[in-house]
Amino acid sequence: MKTRVTELLGTRYPIVQGGMMWVGRAELASAVSNAGGLGVLTALTQPTPEALAQEIARCRSMTDQPFGVNLTILPSAKPPPYEAYLDVVIASGVKVLETAGNNPKEFIVKAKAAGVKIIHKCTAVRHALSAERNGVDAVSIDGFECAGHPGEDGIGGLILFALAARQVKIPLIASGAIADGRTMAAAFALGVEGVNMGTRFCATREAPIHDDIKQLLVDKNERDTNLIFRTLHNTGRVLKTEISDAVVAIENRAGGCEFKDVQHLVAGAKGREALETGDASKGLIWAGQSVGLIDDIPSCAELIERMVAECREHLRTAVRLTA
Repeated sequence: MKTRVTELLGTRYPIVQGGMMWVGRAELASAVSNAGGLGVLTALTQPTPEALAQEIARCRSMTDQPFGVNLTILPSAKPPPYEAYLDVVIASGVKVLETAGNNPKEFIVKAKAAGVKIIHKCTAVRHALSAERNGVDAVSIDGFECAGHPGEDGIGGLILFALAARQVKIPLIASGAIADGRTMAAAFALGVEGVNMGTRFCATREAPIHDDIKQLLVDKNERDTNLIFRTLHNTGRVLKTEISDAVVAIENRAGGCEFKDVQHLVAGAKGREALETGDASKGLIWAGQSVGLIDDIPSCAELIERMVAECREHLRTAVRLTA
């Protein structure tokens, strides 16, 4: 496949692995890149910039194909050393940076001066246009079906991807609700030139999470996600479990909810424990509605080759229907 996304990233296929906390490690990123997509390491999964440098070196020892690094920049009372992580990306020779959250212009200038291509993840067309004006090279736009933080507008991918394709001039990547060749073909038909997948790549053999969590993703359906933090105006989509059910119940109780009321349930360390032990009662498991499309646990290579073949067939079918 050849699109502006493959040309920008230097990949065989316009398929990007989402930069997922605790999951975006060398095992998964290298497997996606070796299969022809763009694997992505998650910078803040690593405890220090020095540890990120080691993880980049480890990933490079496992693939000779392009891979990227995700750096999510969020407001915080005690922010991580974001610029130090960026410096490691540049010094390590990584050529693709996926950013999310805030995207300071000075970071864009610094990265681009070093020859780094920037994909910025957005949840609204207005944010995509702002990122385009600020000089990013591509936009990854999240439909409301996605895992993680889908924004507060509640706009699904069918509308959001089409709207973005009408207005954004730089390469556009669809994120959220993409899990197979059928949904990939639909995204292309709406005008994007690449797709981003997080939840689907969690249910692969190379994903560095417990097999019981992978099987849970297979067992769940499209109705098995919860929206949390909705009342706190920081909406997140996670797998429906006893933990996320409890968070929703606290948010909906009379008298309202503050973050401190649910903090003991949603701590990132607890989510990591759930992923690593296979015990979903330990913490949140972030997942999108695309769990309804997951029914096996293939290798990344098997998944990508199957998706590409299915995508081509569905696009050919669409052409035949309109011929």
